[in-house]
Amino acid sequence: MPETAATAPAGPAAAPGPGAKPQELLVRNPATEEVIATVPAATAKDVGAAVARATAAQRTWAALAPGDRARLLRRFAAVVDDHREELARLEVREAGHVVGNARWEAGNVRDLLDYAAGGVERLTGRQIPVPGGVDITLLEPLGVVGVIAPWNFPMPIAAWGTAPALAAGNAVLLKPAETTPLTALRLAELALDAGLPEHLFQVLPGTGDVAGTALVEHPGVAKIVFTGSTRVGKQIMARCAAQVKRLTLELGGKSPNIVFADADVEQAAATAPMAFLDNAGQDCCARTRILVQRSVHDRFLELLAPAVAAVTVGDPAHEDTQMGPLISATQRERVRGYLPAGAAAIRGSAPDGPGYWFPPTVLTDADPDAPVACEEVFGPVAVVVPFDDEADAVRLANATPYGLSGSIWTRDVGRALRMSSAVAAGNLSVNSHSSVRYWTPFGGFRQSGLGRELGPDALAAFTETKNVFIATEA
Repeated sequence: MPETAATAPAGPAAAPGPGAKPQELLVRNPATEEVIATVPAATAKDVGAAVARATAAQRTWAALAPGDRARLLRRFAAVVDDHREELARLEVREAGHVVGNARWEAGNVRDLLDYAAGGVERLTGRQIPVPGGVDITLLEPLGVVGVIAPWNFPMPIAAWGTAPALAAGNAVLLKPAETTPLTALRLAELALDAGLPEHLFQVLPGTGDVAGTALVEHPGVAKIVFTGSTRVGKQIMARCAAQVKRLTLELGGKSPNIVFADADVEQAAATAPMAFLDNAGQDCCARTRILVQRSVHDRFLELLAPAVAAVTVGDPAHEDTQMGPLISATQRERVRGYLPAGAAAIRGSAPDGPGYWFPPTVLTDADPDAPVACEEVFGPVAVVVPFDDEADAVRLANATPYGLSGSIWTRDVGRALRMSSAVAAGNLSVNSHSSVRYWTPFGGFRQSGLGRELGPDALAAFTETKNVFIATEA
């Protein structure tokens, strides 16, 4: 692999797998537990060298005419599109994503690059009226940006930070999660194939405690974009504070799915399973707290049970599979640890044998204050909790430290607007479960993060505003 595609680091630390050398990462297929690749892990020295290379490449990149940068990013998007099936199959093997979702994710990388390219020539400042002269603002690139991507959506979330950062004139050092570096490495190769300058976009696979820490603490990195757990996000935030380093955080969630009695209860129940089972529940936006108005609670459960049972769990490479495995044995045990013994539940099925499988599970009598109802499980587990009225629904919806996403089901437009205002979350859907579009802002309230990604303002988040006053009077 080219040097730019094979340097390494960041994300939560993980011990090397059995048989791995300390300087290598083992990549396993979550559906089979087989090792599919070994990848060199970046050291702190590797990170320092990558920053130096990126700094030089960024100056060249920023000096290009905006139209030339835009054309190169569009070419990058086209190359990604040409390799969409290859990238999708790689995502299936390293992350266990079902193939239909993986194709969407590869297409999302393409779309993000295209969308960001369209913003290059529209990244404009302002002219502000002042006495005695002319005042203008300039939006200048930050320099080198560090993007620390998670294992749950390794390909699209890597692009969330990388595409707008490059479009705004920065260089990018991408640290994929230890378990899922392969699509990131391939994207770096495709960037070179598309003609992006060497060293402008480098991938640094490695452990969080070595490569990730080095990336966060390096004074030559102007901004960190991190997606992951709230616990690790707080650690990164503290390290960035020492240098007053810019930071975007997309962290945990415990999103509510609120169903009122006046809603289309059949539709709400039919769509509820995949609202928390997509990617085996390993999604910060998963609607894992299903809040149902008491008068339709029993009817909702009657409809939910067959909908959960109908979800196809199995080989993620098969076209008809709806849910694949968890990422690792460790994650499977973590999820299992949240389930109280003897709890009443609706359960689906999952394969036996090799692979990190866990069946779809809905707890129907969970205490609203129990850890499974309040903490981010990050697996295919949801709870159903009854509520009485709007005030009770708002109280339950906001009874977590998070505030990332959520859904509201009602036919009452006034109620939909009231609830949208009252629920503390950065992304809400009414009568649907949509959370993420690359052309609209995404981010969380409270401990779900800081800042916003995606949407029309994404490029500006990777710039500095410089104010210039030009005197016109002698």
